[in-house]
Amino acid sequence: METKDIISKLRSEKGFSQDELAEKVFVTRQAVSRWENGETVPNTETLKLLSKVFDVSINTLLGSPRQLICQCCGIPLDDTTISKEPDGTFNEEYCKWCYTDGKFAYQNLDELIDFLSGHMANENFTPQQVREYLSAQLLNLNYWKNIKK
Repeated sequence: METKDIISKLRSEKGFSQDELAEKVFVTRQAVSRWENGETVPNTETLKLLSKVFDVSINTLLGSPRQLICQCCGIPLDDTTISKEPDGTFNEEYCKWCYTDGKFAYQNLDELIDFLSGHMANENFTPQQVREYLSAQLLNLNYWKNIKK
């Protein structure tokens, strides 16, 4: 789905007229019309406001052009799992379990691996195999790269 269709769909679902949406994001009705006709795309600041108004990520507004993954634990992210900042804006870097209310849940890699290995181990993947796999993979994520610095 394209941005123009997404904005139109979300606006209709919320029951907003083009005028009402325009007022909420501080633009003209003509700007909303141009977005919905595909003539233009909202700028970055307006996308942030639309994200808040519609309670969806900017990635969703843009038609999900990239697959987001949590940069702490590696799970795929969508609008139901993406974390939010204390002001309610989406943080597209982390899931809501790793980052909540402006704070990280895990301060060290072993703590996260202990938690995940308890949930991922099964008859085909022993706890030790899970630990080895996670130890190698999680270090490639931005959160753990930044912690190491």
